[in-house]
Amino acid sequence: MFPQLARFTDFGLLLLRVMAGIVFISSGWADLKDSEARSKSIGMSRGFTIFLGMAEVLGSLGIMFGVLTQLAALGLILLMLGAIHGKILVWHTGFWGEKASGWHYDLIFLVMCLVILFTNGGRWVLWKWDSSK
Repeated sequence: MFPQLARFTDFGLLLLRVMAGIVFISSGWADLKDSEARSKSIGMSRGFTIFLGMAEVLGSLGIMFGVLTQLAALGLILLMLGAIHGKILVWHTGFWGEKASGWHYDLIFLVMCLVILFTNGGRWVLWKWDSSK
């Protein structure tokens, strides 16, 4: 319907990467800043919570700046799968959950990271892995 908008695809992918990165980096930073309290709230060890926080921070930097974008997106996808698994099977949280704590939010970010994975983040990235060399 609007083929002229296709020229903005890479800009749209950049916006998607930056927005997802902002959310992941703030979440990861919160895990790192108060890992003791966060570990208790999710029922994991403090060490694992620190690992999760570092993975979120590093993955978010990767997708925001376009450094090993697909690898960063894949790591964040795995984190989101873990979060969804915990909410559905461990905490028995519904799709919407109570007080907006359902797994719909995690699913949205999983799909955002799938788009980043499938497109390699678009053209505006700092470094792509080129397996053809």
